[in-house]
Amino acid sequence: MVNLALTDLRQSVLSWRLWTLLGWLEVRQRYARSRVGPFWLTISMGVIIASIGVVYGTLFGQKMSDYLPFIAASLVMWNAFAQMVQEGSVAYINSGTYIRQASTAKLIFMLQVVWRNLIVLAHNFVIVLLLFCIFGVKNWEALPLFIPGLVVYVLNALWIAMVAGLLSARFRDLPQIIAALIQIAFYVTPIIYRPNALSRFSFIVEWNPLAYLVDIVRAPLIGQVPTPLTWGVTIGMLVIGWPLALALTGRYLKRIPYWV
Repeated sequence: MVNLALTDLRQSVLSWRLWTLLGWLEVRQRYARSRVGPFWLTISMGVIIASIGVVYGTLFGQKMSDYLPFIAASLVMWNAFAQMVQEGSVAYINSGTYIRQASTAKLIFMLQVVWRNLIVLAHNFVIVLLLFCIFGVKNWEALPLFIPGLVVYVLNALWIAMVAGLLSARFRDLPQIIAALIQIAFYVTPIIYRPNALSRFSFIVEWNPLAYLVDIVRAPLIGQVPTPLTWGVTIGMLVIGWPLALALTGRYLKRIPYWV
């Protein structure tokens, strides 16, 4: 079963021209005939970051030169993860017409979702770069760790999207449940507040794997080095999650056309 999923994954990766083109066209079509184009995403995210940053920074008594880069890195990275999982949960359903008519590798549609949201992430990341220009880079030595952290981050989002998409194709109520769970996860994950802010309820952060997942990409951007525990938890999620996702995909891969 795992071998079947690995074969499908290999065929999907080799078809990179297809899913990269489809992902890019979806972003372009969404903002067709717009003068600003996909940078509306950047503007929208910038307004959200500025609003939340000023309001919550004032409420928490934070220094803006520290809090704005923190909230920007948190929201930009969380938005990418949340969209990958949420859109991945309906990837097979939305592509049902293609899946029923053509015998193609199924994980192409998951890679398309991830690629599309990486394009959105690149547009939103302009905000983080702008804040670097305004407030400066906190730690040049820690900054390169963002690259391996991003790889771990995206791979975790991919296997979660694979599982969510497969189960959602079978159980059509699941996408709504996933959307609700992502919303709840936003509030219990240290995104708009710092991890050490919950001193009395620190277990909410300590036992939340998403807190470590966000921290592995956020920490280098705000001048911190991710802790060994953060690397251990996030890599452990890969070690556990990918075999699970591949096993489920291999077992139910041939049933997807009937489900959608």
